[in-house]
Amino acid sequence: MTHDLSFWTLIADASLVVQLVMLLLALMSLASWWVIVKKALVLGSAARAADQFEDDFWSGIDLASLYARVNRQKEAVWGMEAIFLAGFQEFLRLRAQPTMDPESVVSGAQRAMRATGSRELDHLEMYLPLLATTGSTSPYIGLFGTVWGIMNAFIALGVAQQATLAQVAPGIAEALIATAMGLFAAIPAVIAYNRYAHEVDRVANRYETFMEEFANILQRQSYHLRKSHVDAVARAAVAQG
Repeated sequence: MTHDLSFWTLIADASLVVQLVMLLLALMSLASWWVIVKKALVLGSAARAADQFEDDFWSGIDLASLYARVNRQKEAVWGMEAIFLAGFQEFLRLRAQPTMDPESVVSGAQRAMRATGSRELDHLEMYLPLLATTGSTSPYIGLFGTVWGIMNAFIALGVAQQATLAQVAPGIAEALIATAMGLFAAIPAVIAYNRYAHEVDRVANRYETFMEEFANILQRQSYHLRKSHVDAVARAAVAQG
């Protein structure tokens, strides 16, 4: 008696539980590869957008002009541009209130930037837990399918009148496919998760550095405007006296 040990035949002849395990692993693998491709595009775009905006920001352009240009663009504002927009909007709003001191104005702008920065990082981290879950659970799911398949193979062997290697080999082979599929799903997911988590940390550090530098610029502007206002009031008082 001969057995067809081709890959697809082994899957078709596997028990229902093992087939369900293989189907689950295949779906997890497809989902993780979708996340891998999507995150590669999103993180690459975020890095390029940050590079371009930093070039514009440090080119010596007036902040009001840069704010007007970002605010007018038709595309959705995200990343470092969104952080800048939120901070400068809050800065202008608070600065227009005569009772606000420079420290409060800058502090309010920093809070607005941090809130926007957190939302942008949440967007970058979206779906990364799926990679972590796939990488950590797929080998165990595959091992469960393997154990179940080998258990059924030995049960069938135990009731056979004549036990031969040819009888048990197909059952063990189809069971081991589950382990192979678990590793196939887990290894790319683990590698991608580690890489993308590092990339998100790098982008987060860039956002944090930009927020600190921008806050320092706003603080200098706020104190300069306050000094100019105080000087103007003093000159007016002298002129009236």
